[in-house]
This record gives sequence, structure tokens and C-alpha cells, in this order.
Amino acid sequence: MDKNIEQHFRKEEVPFIDSCADLIDESINQYRPILTKFLNPRQVYILTTLVNRHSDLSVAFFGGYPNSEMKRGLIYPEYFEPSEDDYQVKLFEIRYPVKFSKLRHSKILGTLLGSGVERSTIGDILTDGSRWQLLCTREIADFLKMQISSIGKIKVSLIETEFSDVITPENEWRDESTTLSSFRMDNLISEGFNISRNDAKELVSHQKVHLNWAVNSRPDYEITTHDVVSVRRFGRIRLKRQEGQTKKGKYRAIISVLKK
Repeated sequence: MDKNIEQHFRKEEVPFIDSCADLIDESINQYRPILTKFLNPRQVYILTTLVNRHSDLSVAFFGGYPNSEMKRGLIYPEYFEPSEDDYQVKLFEIRYPVKFSKLRHSKILGTLLGSGVERSTIGDILTDGSRWQLLCTREIADFLKMQISSIGKIKVSLIETEFSDVITPENEWRDESTTLSSFRMDNLISEGFNISRNDAKELVSHQKVHLNWAVNSRPDYEITTHDVVSVRRFGRIRLKRQEGQTKKGKYRAIISVLKK
């Protein structure tokens, strides 16, 4: 990848940028659509930025429902028109004894990853308070259906479901306009969840915070556009847009908050 492109992203994002460049080259050289695994919002932003440098290529995303967080990307040449089926996403209803058991997002994800599949093959995990669903790549659908028979001590079965029956999630993201003294992670957490800066710093240093689905224990880490910060027992914050500085040197921003 061009070093001029890499300098606009984080050092740790370079391997992902290089993998995107390989997929883009593959689409150009073979003149066909190329499908990614599930991408988080930051990865969606990076891939979109890279594909947009090529006038003869487009990229589109699908995660099973309109406001999905994790999405598969399809890089494609001019002649191609994507359909829903091209993204090869499967939706499963998780059947379990609702009256006697309680599922949790972390338990479901932990069980899925414990079966040996990669995180990038799993999309969103949805609930409306009692029902639960999960999205995955078509490639691992049969494996999960046979492999997953319990979550913790709760007996479950995975039932393939049409996208028309997808759950409307229990919680929704809410956009908020705010001003920040900096884009440090502890500052964003403090502002998004209305807690003290010290409490936010402790959450980060005690490894209760994930940045883009990976543990990050640096309170001073600089957050950038489309990063998702997940805080245990609080919820998630996404930096949606940076909107310049105030006269006093603070930063205007739009953040999306999903509270538990």
C-alpha cells in the first residue's frame, strides 16, 4: 500500500489496510466482485476510503438488517449490481427455554468463539429482551448449527431464519452533539456516560474497555472517526464525526451512544 495512504491511519491498522489493498487488486485484476468477512465500523470506513480512490470500483455493505454494526463488504467493478444474497450472510434464531433461562450477549459470543470460529465470521447478536438472534457468514452456518447445542448450561438450538423476521434490537444508538477537551479515550468515556474522568481512566486501566473489539488499556489513546469504544456494564460509544474547534480550543463532535 502507498505510504502516503498509510500515514493517514494508525500504525496498528496497516495490516488491515494491506489486506484491503490485496482485495482491491484482486477485484481489479480478476474483474469480479470480492467479498470480505464481517467488518466493524472503523474497518468499514477504512475500506470505503481505499476503494473510493478507484473510479472503476465500488463497495457496498450488508449485515443482515439496515442498522447493523458488523457488516460484510462487497468490492465490485462497474458492471456488477449487488443483491442481498451476494453477501452470503445467514440469520439464526437462538431457541432456548425462555421461562427458565437468561442469555447474555457476552455468553453467546464467548460460546461461538469457543467453538473455534473467528470473530470476523460473526455479525451482530440481537435481542428484543427475550428473543435472541445471531448473524454469521454462510461458510460457517452449517458448522455452528451442528456444533452449538448449549450456551453455558442452557440448552439451545440454532434455527435458520429469514431476514424479514430479524429482531428490532432492544436498545438503539442515540446521536449526541458535544464538545471535548481532547479525543483521549478516558475523556470520551467520561463524556459519553456522564462519569468522572478518574472513573473512566480506571475502567480503561483495569481492562474493562474494548476499542474496535480489542482490549485497550491506554486511557490516553486518541480516538478517531468511526472508532467504537465498548465499556463493560455501560455500553458503547462511537465517534461519528469531528466538527472542528470552538474559539476556546475545544473540539466539537457528534458521538453515538448505546447504553446498556
